Amino acid sequence: MRSSEEIKRLIIDVARKDDRIRTVLLNGSRANSKILPDKYQDFDIVYVVDDVESFISDKTWTNLFGDKLIWQLPDEMVVGQKVPEKGPRSLLMLFEDGNRIDLTLLSKKEINMNYETDSLTMVWLDKDNLFPDIGLPNDSDYLVREPTEKEFLDTCNEFWWVCTYVAKGLVRNEIIYSKEMLETVVRPMFMNVIAWNIGIETNFSVSVGKGGKFMKKFLAPDLYKKILKTYSDHTLENNWKSLFLMMHEFGQLARTVAVSLKFNYVMTEEKNVTAYVEQLYANKVQR
Repeated sequence: MRSSEEIKRLIIDVARKDDRIRTVLLNGSRANSKILPDKYQDFDIVYVVDDVESFISDKTWTNLFGDKLIWQLPDEMVVGQKVPEKGPRSLLMLFEDGNRIDLTLLSKKEINMNYETDSLTMVWLDKDNLFPDIGLPNDSDYLVREPTEKEFLDTCNEFWWVCTYVAKGLVRNEIIYSKEMLETVVRPMFMNVIAWNIGIETNFSVSVGKGGKFMKKFLAPDLYKKILKTYSDHTLENNWKSLFLMMHEFGQLARTVAVSLKFNYVMTEEKNVTAYVEQLYANKVQR
C-alpha cells in the first residue's frame, strides 16, 4: 500500500504538471488535527480547474493515480440525489492498494462567485494565489450545533409519531417495514438528542463525527452500551426490546435537553405513545 506521503506527492505532481489545474485543496479528516490518522482515511481533494468539462469528457487522465479497484461518478448516476449538470463534479476512486481519493473538480470561475471553503481545508498547491488568507484548518463547521426550541420540539414529535409506525409493523410481524421506519426516521431523531446532550456537556465545542462515529468518547459507558443495544437483529421479540429501550432513552435524553436549554417538552407525547406501544405489544402477546 502506498504511503500517505506518496499519495500526497502524486496528487500534487499531477496538478503541477497539468496547466488546467490551478489549485489543490485538502478537505476532510486528513485536514483535522484532532483525528488520529490511519491508513483507511480518504483523501478528500478539490482540484480548482480552468475547465471542468475537459476533465469529464475524457477521464483516462485519472489513471495517473493508479489502478482502480472500483470507482463512482455520482453526478452521472441515476440513483441517489440528482445534481445539476453544471457545477462541481465528483470522482470517487478506490485503488487496488487500498488508498482512496474522493476528488472534486471545481471551476475557477466559481471561486469568484462567493465560494466559501470548508473549515477543514488545507491548501496544498495554489498557482494563482486564489486562497491567500485561508486560516489553519479546524472542525468548526462540524461541531454539534445548539438547536432552536422549534427544532427540538419537531425532533421529539417526529420521534414519537413514527414510533407508532414501528410498533404497528411489529405487531403485524412486518419486520422489514419496522426496521426501515426505525433506522431511517426514528433513529436520526434519537441521534439528534444524543448529540445535543453531548453538546450541552461540552458547551457545543466538539464534533460527534459523521454518523456519530466519535460519540463513544463523549458518552458514559453505561449509556453507550444501551445505545448499542438499540441495534437489533432480525427476531421479532428483540426488535420490540430495542424499540422500548430507544423510547426510554430518548425520553430521558430529551428531558435533559429541555431542562438544560430551558425548552418546553411535550410530555404527553411521550406518555401517550408509550402507553399506545405497550398496548400494541400486549395485544401481540395475547394473539
